[in-house]
Amino acid sequence: MSRISDVFAFEAFDSRGTPTVAATVITDDDCQGTALVPSGASVGSQEAVELRDGDVKRLQGRGVESAVAAITEEIRPALLGRDVDQQSEIDETLCDLDGTDNKHRIGANAILGVSLANAHAAAQSSRVPLYKHINALVQNPSMTLPIPQLNVLNGGAHANNNVDIQEFMVIPAGLSDFQSALRCAAEIFYELKQLLNARGLSTSVGDEGGFAPDLPSNDEALEFLLTAVDNAHWESGCDVYLGLDCAATEFFDDGYYVLNGQNKKLTPQQWIEEVKALLQRFPAIVSIEDGIHETDYLSWQQLNELVGSQIQLVGDDLFVTNADLLRKGIEDKLANSILVKLNQIGTLSETLEVIKLAKDNGFGTVISHRSGDTEDTTIADLAVGTGAGQIKTGSMSRSERVAKYNRLLQIELELEEPVYAGTLRLPWR
Repeated sequence: MSRISDVFAFEAFDSRGTPTVAATVITDDDCQGTALVPSGASVGSQEAVELRDGDVKRLQGRGVESAVAAITEEIRPALLGRDVDQQSEIDETLCDLDGTDNKHRIGANAILGVSLANAHAAAQSSRVPLYKHINALVQNPSMTLPIPQLNVLNGGAHANNNVDIQEFMVIPAGLSDFQSALRCAAEIFYELKQLLNARGLSTSVGDEGGFAPDLPSNDEALEFLLTAVDNAHWESGCDVYLGLDCAATEFFDDGYYVLNGQNKKLTPQQWIEEVKALLQRFPAIVSIEDGIHETDYLSWQQLNELVGSQIQLVGDDLFVTNADLLRKGIEDKLANSILVKLNQIGTLSETLEVIKLAKDNGFGTVISHRSGDTEDTTIADLAVGTGAGQIKTGSMSRSERVAKYNRLLQIELELEEPVYAGTLRLPWR
């Protein structure tokens, strides 16, 4: 049994240069784990709250010294001497210390940093990789290498352009192994850059490493992707599929879906018809995330009834990795998949509970990064250890994104009989 001998934290910086929490847990057998906490730009209204200082004279109010102080002054004394292997008890203690429903007092960033650092320390103390430690925590489901969803074209809140849909993704699900899938995605990414260059369009990248050109329509973005797939000598709808993150909450205003880039103002019913028509024009699309505003439940039901048997409908802002919200979504048939973000709920144990609930009810699970991320690769191990089946961690550029893919490549080499989730039955096949 290893016990916690120290807990400390410091103010680090994420991929946008925004302050974030880095937390470390040390055990009495000289093991330690460190975790860095990500932060989102497109944030659901019911997410757990990250604690920021609000002092506009320092880092424009974005500092996290208060969260760091909470770790040093409150969390550390409560965890000293605790068994590092008791993840659920430690996470429960963290939640009890905060005492609020949305973790706004101590801060979900402080809580998550310590929760994940503890898991890393426990894995090191047990002399196993983190994915095997997580696999043991969830009572050993099948471990798989996840299908990546790569955001290669950015719009919405992730880019300074005129594209309304936030993410256009390639999903190399038709390959035999993760390494081949990643090679496929990289080759498409290269071809996409050449296509944009040939048209005189910007090849600067957005927050998640995808290109962010000004384009006249969502259709044109999808046409670029399909052409890049063809030019890279892969087959759309077989080797590679397409996915969208609409982030519809971001362009929902006073009861309408407002597409400024296309000068359209649509009623919910008109927007649903727009989505349906998009699927008919581009049958390679197999996954749509947040296609509807987070509280427009009737439209979620209608869209799910209309296309949910054909494609994956992923709830992000709809569920915010919250078990209570997921239960409502399951009961009301709002979607058929959930995006899983650790910092939306704030502890590893709560995240594992949500993944189990989703799997038990036939929901797809997509482990996700945030737009403000770090070099921390925990979500790669989380995806493998839980057998989630899918991961979304950005494009094939920016090292904080590629770090997760490189970690997955390493895990694939470590596993005796690695299984790529793309070789299993998929919800859209």
